[in-house]
Amino acid sequence: MTTFIHPTATVDDKADLGENVSIGAYCFIGPDVKIGDGTTIHQNVIIEGHTSLGKDNEVFPYAVLGTAPQHMKYEGEASTLEIGDHNHIREQVTMHRGTAGGGMRTIIGSHGMFMVGSHIAHDCHVGDHVILVNHVMVGGHVIIDDYAYLGGMAGVQPFVRIGRNVVIGGMSKVDNDVIPFAKAMGNRCYLDGINLIGLERNGFTKPQINTIRSVYKDIFRNRNGTFRERIAQAKDTYGHDEHAKIILDFIESDHNRPIMQANGNGNSS
Repeated sequence: MTTFIHPTATVDDKADLGENVSIGAYCFIGPDVKIGDGTTIHQNVIIEGHTSLGKDNEVFPYAVLGTAPQHMKYEGEASTLEIGDHNHIREQVTMHRGTAGGGMRTIIGSHGMFMVGSHIAHDCHVGDHVILVNHVMVGGHVIIDDYAYLGGMAGVQPFVRIGRNVVIGGMSKVDNDVIPFAKAMGNRCYLDGINLIGLERNGFTKPQINTIRSVYKDIFRNRNGTFRERIAQAKDTYGHDEHAKIILDFIESDHNRPIMQANGNGNSS
């Protein structure tokens, strides 16, 4: 199969199209766009700016990728949107380029599913195998690690970090950092245990899951001592374990958002 461009599509001569690319009716593809091999762009899709898509992506009607960020300080700088391989980008999804204040890059990983109407703002970094359900709104500068799942209409405030293998309940407001392997939910979102189903589906063994559960309980359900004292105790108890270390490193890394707490378990001071 050779590259196909529908006669009603507008594809700039400077756009870089790989092999076996399909561009549907009434699409607009700008001059600085790069589309990898085997990618299918359905009808009525807009891709502009310095935007690159890897191989074997599928973009559905009315998606808009790579337009200018919604940021008052953006002044037309040549920032980028970089999308990996094997993603499904559904109808009316929007993804914006980066800004000078955020590193100039919005980065989307591979093997993701971005469902109808979901939005990824400027300067976000999204990992692999991430799923955003319908109408999830992700603010600027957000980091979402691999295998995260965000339920329908969840809203993520700017600068939040969401760890790997996290599940966020639908219609949740996420305004604090969510540790890896957790599940969180609610208006003013709180931790609600570990993502047991997600961990099992991704091949975590029972001993690994039991350790993650123990770390979670000792830090977020134990009411003895301060949050920092519980972290120190967890390091002494579980510091040798690779998955415990992922959680502890996430908590201790410098960031400007507090760590999300379990419901009713105080603050992260």
